[in-house]
Amino acid sequence: MNETVIDAWDDASQVMTRLAGAWSFDRVIEGQGSMQGLATFAPLDAENLAYREQGRLKLQNGTELDAEREYVFRKRDRGFEVFFKETPPRLFQAIELAASDGGGFSGSAGHLCNLDHYQSTYIFRGDGGFVIRHIVSGPRKDYVMITTYTRMR
Repeated sequence: MNETVIDAWDDASQVMTRLAGAWSFDRVIEGQGSMQGLATFAPLDAENLAYREQGRLKLQNGTELDAEREYVFRKRDRGFEVFFKETPPRLFQAIELAASDGGGFSGSAGHLCNLDHYQSTYIFRGDGGFVIRHIVSGPRKDYVMITTYTRMR
């Protein structure tokens, strides 16, 4: 018997709990390159997860680099906040989640970084995976970055 295991996101208040652990990711930076790697969400305390990603960035010009990034995710009633891992922590985005098609949740937020604007959407799919999409525009940056996460088994 073949069974498909679906790790749906029970409700918005449980997203942070369900994020804890290891995820593989596949990122496309439209017009610039791609990246594959491993992301982990490790508990810091009852309200916070340390996010760390490591992978191989492949630019369109053929350059390949090891890359990593860190954030802190903080639980909110119906979502979460994402902070840059700095001292003191600096808010990147606050996400409030709402039910979406297919049994998942989604939320959006913006962030102004100097004159460049990040408009981001976080989609927690009914199959247990999730996608983060950043549309970045401004005088220094202009790209769309889509990262798809799959739970490591």
